[in-house]
This record gives sequence, C-alpha cells and structure tokens, in this order.
Amino acid sequence: MTNRVGYLGPTGSNAEQAAIKYDGRATLLPYGSNRAVAGAVESGEADEGVVPIENSLQGSVTDTVDMLIHDSVLLIRSELVLPIEHRLMAKAGTALPDVEVVFSHPQALAQCREFLCEHVPDAELVASLSTSASVGDMQDSVRVAAAIATDRAAEIYSASIIARDIQDNPNNTTRFVVLASTDHPPTGMDKTSICFDFKEDAPGLLFSVMEELARRRINLTKIESRPTRQSLGRYIFLVDLEGHREDAAVKDALKSVQDQVSMFKVFGSYPMNVSSAVEDRRFQR
Repeated sequence: MTNRVGYLGPTGSNAEQAAIKYDGRATLLPYGSNRAVAGAVESGEADEGVVPIENSLQGSVTDTVDMLIHDSVLLIRSELVLPIEHRLMAKAGTALPDVEVVFSHPQALAQCREFLCEHVPDAELVASLSTSASVGDMQDSVRVAAAIATDRAAEIYSASIIARDIQDNPNNTTRFVVLASTDHPPTGMDKTSICFDFKEDAPGLLFSVMEELARRRINLTKIESRPTRQSLGRYIFLVDLEGHREDAAVKDALKSVQDQVSMFKVFGSYPMNVSSAVEDRRFQR
C-alpha cells in the first residue's frame, strides 16, 4: 500500500518539497495547518506527517513545538533538513520597482528583509498562511503585488519569477520532522527529543538534569525552553540528545531525568540527519 504523507499545504510549499524528499513515492496530502497535519495522522487519514520544527535563522517553529508538548500523542519518526531558496514572483509583466505589496509567510518575509528593504522599501509586507498560499494572495490582489515562494509554486500558479535567491543568508535551512504513531527503531546514528519541567524553582535543578546526561557522555545537540502556559516565568525545557531511547546509556539517563522532574515526555527517537550531525560536530570543536 502506498504511504500517505500529510504536509502543510497548499501544493508548492516548502513542506511539500520536504515531503517529496522524505518519500517521493508517497501519496501527498496537503493540510491547512501543522495541527491539521498531526490530526490527520492521529485519525488514520494519513500514515505520517511532515511539519517544520526549526529554521536556522528564525529558530524553532513554536506552533509545532507547542503542539508536541501539549496536544499530540504522535512521535517523531524521522528528520530532514531542506535548504530554503526564496523566489520573488509576480504576474507576468510586473517590474520590481512597481511592486506595492509583498505577500508571504511571516518567516519568509523575515528571511528576506534586507532584499525587500533595498529593492522595494515602500512596499507593504502582508502575511499569508504559507509561501504557496501567498502566490494566490498576490494574484487576487488589486494592487501591484509580488509573493515570496518556491520554484514549484511559481510553476503551479503560472507566476513569473522576477528575482531569485533573495534570502538574506545563504545558509538558510529548515529542519522538518516526520510525525507518526511510532518512532524509529535504532540505527546506530540516532537522536532523541524530550521535554520536561520542574514543579518548583530552585538553584541547580537544570544542572542536575544536565549532569545525568554528561556523566554518561551523552551529547546534547539542542536545548531551549518554552513557557509552561501556567504562570509567568515558568518554563518547559526541550532537549535533543544523541542516541536512541533504547540505547542502554540513554535509557538509564532518561529514567534518572524522569525521577527528578514533574513532567517528562519523549517526543521520539529517530535517525539523525547526516548534514545536521556534521554541523553539530563542527560547532563543538
């Protein structure tokens, strides 16, 4: 049976490109939000779902992170990293100096800020639900409009590309995760994602958790925090670490961590993206 993979649509989005990269033979199903993607997997409408979780310039995709913390029982089964290459497109015959409004997803607008300030400084920047949806917004606009989207979106919606590679940073990449009902069996090159918080605040709490990992020589690839939604100044900590949750050292460490915290959740263990692993090693030198 063909695998059914949901992604943040519509067609032509970066998430669709990530889904194609993950499984080019799958039946691809577009949804209107990351939460809708997760809901489709939870209901059985899709077998897996591809959602963005982190951008190298803008940081974590908070909607995805908060969904994993609070609202979803799905696990991360895989990760993949996609270079983000932004194109400015418009209706045929539109000249760059004539553009009055630019549509795109807020992250894309932020990632192209320098280009937009230099080339269309007076244009209004308007948020769309996705980069792909911004092309439709552009075409429906009564003003002279442009959109920031992908090559595939330009092809699908018959838009003319008027500027290429307009992202401010050439190292712009987005990490996507694949959500499923189960995570991935051990491969020997894995990553595990967890979250936890503490019932009360006290000196050294976070250090004690980090010590459990360091003592077992478990390397961290990421640590960040999100508000608990319960009170100001209280946070949930999110950690990515090397190794699979079934590895003896990782399993023992996670048990010790769980004993010290008030809330503990494993988002999943999954094969580490090779390129991100190389970058992690280079950063630590």
